[in-house]
Amino acid sequence: MKPYQQIAIDECGEPLVPIPPEHFAFEIPHPYQNLGAPYHNSKANSPYYLRQGVVDSLIAAQTELQQNYQNWKILIFDAYRPVEVQQFMVDYTFNQIAVAQGCEFPVSEDKRQVIIEHVYQFWAVPSLDRATPPPHSTGAALDVTLADKNNRRIDMGSPIDEISERSYPDYFANSNHPKEQQYHRNRQILKNAMINAGFQQHPNEWWHFCLGDQMWAWLTNQNNSVNPLIARYGRY
Repeated sequence: MKPYQQIAIDECGEPLVPIPPEHFAFEIPHPYQNLGAPYHNSKANSPYYLRQGVVDSLIAAQTELQQNYQNWKILIFDAYRPVEVQQFMVDYTFNQIAVAQGCEFPVSEDKRQVIIEHVYQFWAVPSLDRATPPPHSTGAALDVTLADKNNRRIDMGSPIDEISERSYPDYFANSNHPKEQQYHRNRQILKNAMINAGFQQHPNEWWHFCLGDQMWAWLTNQNNSVNPLIARYGRY
């Protein structure tokens, strides 16, 4: 169990709604759908859904961004992710790592354990327990980056979903290399827009932000010990 999964959930019942396309850029075709991830079995047959309150805050983040960077947009890479899709992507990532390491299939149990622990550093366990939902399965977490007026991605120094230390939000913070300094500035621009709109950032992923789920409450409570929060969004 990860620390944030100890946070209690008081489900508010807020609906899952589509992210309005007029405000944002989108990753199209969606990379997980392209791999065959089973969105068709879910309550929303698209990854581009979030809880209503999260969408409202995302629009606020976009407004905040454009006050300083008028031609930039938040690009939505991924949002709502049913548990079945979470399982699909965990399995896919496991296989990719196993192949890259030259493993023979079926993977031996000791090697399998090493790989799965590595996978779970970046992917949440696809739990069906309502007390420990994967963040994306709540409709309160999303993966985002920035795009310019032509919908071209702003360079953040590493791709979304890369399983390495380069994914850590402040990985380039102390670099003296001009290009890497720019990567850090770009990450900070995204972070500031999202944080000012009420989101929290995943400690290990520059692209992952959440609002109202267990991780959000856990991260908020680290600076709010007097009146600790609980999650208002559980598995949808």
